[in-house]
Amino acid sequence: MPTPATLRTRRDALSAQRSSGVARVSYDGKTVDYRSVAEIDRAIEALDREIAALEGRRIVRHVRVTTAKGL
Repeated sequence: MPTPATLRTRRDALSAQRSSGVARVSYDGKTVDYRSVAEIDRAIEALDREIAALEGRRIVRHVRVTTAKGL
């Protein structure tokens, strides 16, 4: 089972490649080719969920915003 540190390393590599526009990521001597940026985003989200599960916390993806005119 991977450790949170290992998963963070993979997530950081994916984030760096996503921002550079390259769809090939290498870590731990392995290379993975992604077809699109959306696929990289899904992989990052999956790693975030796995890290949160290993650390015993939840990821909150919903934010409630309340506004008023102030009248």
